[in-house]
Amino acid sequence: MSSTADLSIGHDPEAKRKIVNRLRRAHGQLAAVISAVEDEAHCRDIVQQLSAVSKAVDRAGFLVVAGALKECIADEPEGGERFDELEKLFLSLA
Repeated sequence: MSSTADLSIGHDPEAKRKIVNRLRRAHGQLAAVISAVEDEAHCRDIVQQLSAVSKAVDRAGFLVVAGALKECIADEPEGGERFDELEKLFLSLA
């Protein structure tokens, strides 16, 4: 099986920017959840904020896997094993 080093986000600066932005958004949202819990906010507000964090992290994960899939498809000779590994990573996000 291919090494996990082969499964990077590649050298696409736009993809990297999108992933970092989503993770920064999740970081800020998680800080808001922590503050809400510390301040004993209404559970509805906490759950809404947790949902936002979860979605932001999931979307970042999907972007990482999508970028790796693009590279995998472009690199046909290794595609089979790498694709199987990427499929497992993708399904782990579900």
